[in-house]
Amino acid sequence: MTETPLNEKRPGEKNLITIASGKGGVGKTWVSVTLAHALSSAGKNIALFDGDFGLANIDIQLGIMPEKDLGHVTSGQGTFADIAIPYRDNDGTSFDVLPGKSGSGALGSLTRKTLISIREALIDTAANYDYLVLDMAAGVDPAVTELSSHAGKILVVMTADPTSLTDAYAFIKLSIMQNPASDIAIVVNNVASKKEGERAFEAIKRACEGFLKISPPLAGIIKTDTKVVDSIRSQVPILTRHPNSNAAADVKALAATLIAG
Repeated sequence: MTETPLNEKRPGEKNLITIASGKGGVGKTWVSVTLAHALSSAGKNIALFDGDFGLANIDIQLGIMPEKDLGHVTSGQGTFADIAIPYRDNDGTSFDVLPGKSGSGALGSLTRKTLISIREALIDTAANYDYLVLDMAAGVDPAVTELSSHAGKILVVMTADPTSLTDAYAFIKLSIMQNPASDIAIVVNNVASKKEGERAFEAIKRACEGFLKISPPLAGIIKTDTKVVDSIRSQVPILTRHPNSNAAADVKALAATLIAG
């Protein structure tokens, strides 16, 4: 498949929302799952792609058992449409899951040509949805940076932890180096208060303005909520298990912000 120049937006590319982080353990996959659910609950046609090639676990968080996964796509045995699994909430809300493949060394060492092919296939697939949410692996390895090189939205998830800020900045720096037109916004997760989230955002904003000459906006703040751990352990999305929780409300607000543009 021919690589699309980064300054040429294809149909479907604007529908991509990449969820990334420089550091693991910031709740990125939970944010991805919950955001996909919230967008679906708002009436949008949604797909959720598990792009953590080595440690895919969206299926675990949702309690589903895929028969086919990303390995079928990379081996030429199927397309993303073939591996899509509908996840249905008890209120009728549904979104498609494009499962990854956990524990596969082969997927962890894909060539750049294959990664570009996956990205192009995701862009084509996104044309069939209002939004295609991409849950990336933590860090800045080639798979993450290559799949994040598109003209859609990139949400960088961080916490108030200084190491999280440093690693989030590293991801943003590499993204801007690879694609200066990257549409990056910040999500601050797992903070005690809105004020703490705002302080963390201001810190990374100052770093980006001072060294990268960009000013990424704040997309949302998600406050600490014990209901998050309970929903993950129960393998049930928080919007289903605890729909009136504070964390659920914060992600719904994030979804509304994205929909509003």
